[in-house]
Parts: sequence; C-alpha cells; structure tokens
Amino acid sequence: MGYMASHGLKRARPAELVPGTVRVITARMDYLPATTPGDWQAVELSRLMRPTEGIVSVYARGRDYHKVLRARLQKLSERIAAEIGPLGFRVFTDSAPVLEAELAQRSGQGWRGKHTLLLNREAGSMFFLGEIYVDMALPETEPVSGHCGSCTSCIDVCPTQAIVAPHQLDARRCISYLTIEHAGPIPLELRPLIGNRIYGCDDCQLVCPWNKFAQRSALPDFDERKGLSGSQLTTLFGWSEEAFLRYTEGSPIRRIGHERWLRNIAVAMGNALHAGAGWHKRGGKGLPAGEGEGLSADEVDRLRRALQARQGHPSAMLQEHISWALEV
Repeated sequence: MGYMASHGLKRARPAELVPGTVRVITARMDYLPATTPGDWQAVELSRLMRPTEGIVSVYARGRDYHKVLRARLQKLSERIAAEIGPLGFRVFTDSAPVLEAELAQRSGQGWRGKHTLLLNREAGSMFFLGEIYVDMALPETEPVSGHCGSCTSCIDVCPTQAIVAPHQLDARRCISYLTIEHAGPIPLELRPLIGNRIYGCDDCQLVCPWNKFAQRSALPDFDERKGLSGSQLTTLFGWSEEAFLRYTEGSPIRRIGHERWLRNIAVAMGNALHAGAGWHKRGGKGLPAGEGEGLSADEVDRLRRALQARQGHPSAMLQEHISWALEV
C-alpha cells in the first residue's frame, strides 16, 4: 500500500512519527453488534450462498470506527493526564502509518494469526485497534505466545488465495483491499472470485475457531444500519450519489465514494448472473456444497436491466465493469 511505504521507517519508529514518544499504549474495541446471534459465523457464511444479496463486512455496517475509537482514546488520554499530571500524547486508529497489529502484539493484546490479523483468546479478532503515543516511560507489558497451532482454516478459505503463506498476505489479491483501498479497475482474473462481497471480506475471520469467543459491543454505534445488511444488489446499485451519501453518512463506506461502490456491486451482479454455473467455485471457496442453485428468470432480468440502466454512466471504469458483468 503506497501510503504506508511513502512514510518509510516512521511506521516502525514511533518517535519519528511523533517526536518525544517514549511508549505506546494500545487498545482494542469489540465491534460485533449487541444483537449478534450465537451462531453468527454460520449466519454470515450463509449470506455468501445468496448471490443476489450484497455483503458488507461486519465491521462496516455501523458507524465509522475511526470516529468512535479516536474520540474514546482522546477521552482516555485526558483522564490519564488528569490523574498523573502533564502528559504529551497523540491518538491513532488506522489513521496514520502506524503498525497497529504489530504494536498490539508486542504489548500483549494478542498474537498475529496466520491471516496476519490480531487474535485474542477472549475476543477472537472482531475488534478495532487504537494507540496512544505518550512521552512518559510507562511500564512495559510482555507479548503473548501464539495459539494457532496447525490450523490453516483462514488460509484454506480465502477466495483469492491472498494469504500466500502463514502470516503473509498479498494485499493485491485481498478482497478487502480490492473493494476498499484499490481505486482502479479490479483485475479480471479476480472478479469472479469476489462473489457477492461488495465492501470488504470476513471469510478468514468467519472460519477462525477463536472467533467463537468474539465479544459483542455495548455501544449502539456499531449496530447495523438499515440497508447495509441483507439488501439486494439491484437495490444498492440503484442508489443515486445523493442516496449513497445519505445512507452512508457517518459510515466508513462513504470513504470509497459512489463510483467505487457501483464498481464493486457491478462485479457482484456479474457473478450473480453466473450463479447457476458454479457459484461456490467462483466466489464461495470453502463453503458447503449445494449453494447457488441458480437464479429465476425474473432475477436474471432484474440484474441485467439494472446494469443496462447505468451503461451511460460518465465513469469509463464503471462502464467497463458493467460491460464485463453483462458479457461474462
């Protein structure tokens, strides 16, 4: 990712990013909605079997975590300063060239799973990370040992084989990267593998045994917003830019913009049109057999008409993805 590389060694040297930094306090915040059922992993996996439903990553269905976690870290820092006296600090949460997972691992928050995410014995991986850079030499905490053992579930399930080896991720193949960070056309060879995932991908977390311990959030901020869970691709593709901005206000999804939102959905709609030709082989690797038995004639017609209605869109990139969806 270019924005990380451009900051060079500041990523690994906190005092170069924030002069005067002596220690880093790490924090995590659970994000599963309070109403999440006990069998939530199976529920989420089942969504991947419905080719006409658009799947948004669980973490992005509520309020933008950047705002929530940053505000709470700021308050925490101020409370610490009020207790101990003058304190120089700066808070971060996925907002600067900070090696969050590595810092969290070194400070004992958990261990790096084979999918590169942080895992905690009491909370799985369904949490956000944040940091407070401080200018005080606080006592250090020790890292914890890993507990993945011989399990390779996350590696085996990855639809695009982005986890190229234990603890090694090729971001260029990762669906989360492609649907969120990547600004250009999605590579042709990867489009069929995206399935109906239109913003992010949770597959490696859904199959992780440790996520049976994932905790629910007590904050209403992360409750699911209307329209971001269980909606049909044609409905989401029909959002005007005004509607997109309205429905994603305060959501991390707004960051990708309307054009990329439509690009992602166009790919999913193209995959849905092929649901009867081996859906699980294309975008549901690792799912139980028998899903995606095909679409009705009405469903196919709705998908095609929705795609055709946007063929005159001013974005050449979107036009190309629509053409691909209609032709493949």
